[in-house]
Amino acid sequence: MNKIKNRLSIVLLFISFCINAQNKKEIIHFESANPFSLSDIITDLDGQEKQQVFGQLTIPVDSLNSDKKYPLIIGVAGSMGWRKHHLDYLKMYQEQGFATFQLNSFKSRGITSTVGSQDEVTIAAVILDAYRALEKLAKHPKINEDKVAITGWSLGGGVTLFAGWLPLKEAITDQVSFAAHLAFYPPCFINPENLSFTKAPIHILIGEADDWTPAKPCEDLVEKLSNTTNISITTYPDAHHGFDSEKPVVWNEKGYSFKDCLFDLTADGDVLMNYLRLPMSNPMLQKIGFLFCVDKGVHVGGNLDARKKSLAFAKDFMNNKLLKLK
Repeated sequence: MNKIKNRLSIVLLFISFCINAQNKKEIIHFESANPFSLSDIITDLDGQEKQQVFGQLTIPVDSLNSDKKYPLIIGVAGSMGWRKHHLDYLKMYQEQGFATFQLNSFKSRGITSTVGSQDEVTIAAVILDAYRALEKLAKHPKINEDKVAITGWSLGGGVTLFAGWLPLKEAITDQVSFAAHLAFYPPCFINPENLSFTKAPIHILIGEADDWTPAKPCEDLVEKLSNTTNISITTYPDAHHGFDSEKPVVWNEKGYSFKDCLFDLTADGDVLMNYLRLPMSNPMLQKIGFLFCVDKGVHVGGNLDARKKSLAFAKDFMNNKLLKLK
């Protein structure tokens, strides 16, 4: 009889675990727009072409608490679109009890990659998408609107970082804010004139050997902001762009190397060319501006030690910044 009871208890425990481990997936649609530059948002947001955008919301199912609201992590892919190593983080977060939102800015616009051009879908457009998604998801009955973080890789890392730049954020919304920002190898080679950033924690993870979006400008930006902003950085030795991938390091001949670039960013959101000091406010001007400092060809691929450490860091960061947030 005791054996039967023990087996029954194990079966019931397993069933309970399976029920509580389920996730519910929803496709969420919302209206955004297609700004090219940050200045388009700051000076003329209402004049931008409207754009329908979607993403996938994954919510844990807790059969024991149907009214529970979950902390949310919005993920933003890089210029090659969603990759397996990005999804590894979302899966890890889901296993920790977070809701996740896989933002699909590229698919919404019929784009698969912006490598070698960086103008079909810009950081400005995706930052706007991220905030419009946040506005929509903050009203969802299963989401805790006060516990929403943003994370992204490469282009998505730039979105994550500069979503915290207050001149831009305040031009988009005063209704919602991100509680934390975790940026993987973002483009930091933009020197903002206005140093006002969110009070929410920002952390950058980047490889020391990154020649696509180099580490040095990120280290300099963190130092410049450190007195007024809750920002920090982790740099992994012998790690390239995409260090958290499981794929080997390869040479990508199309990728833009920004290792010799530093563009000034005005308070109105204009990114200025080096030397000529003209705003790179459309694709043609951006191409001209890139001629002064950009090279073609970059290394991209994983470093197993950095991948392991970054996954562990991301897990702790989100638990500390969201689950322990009062």
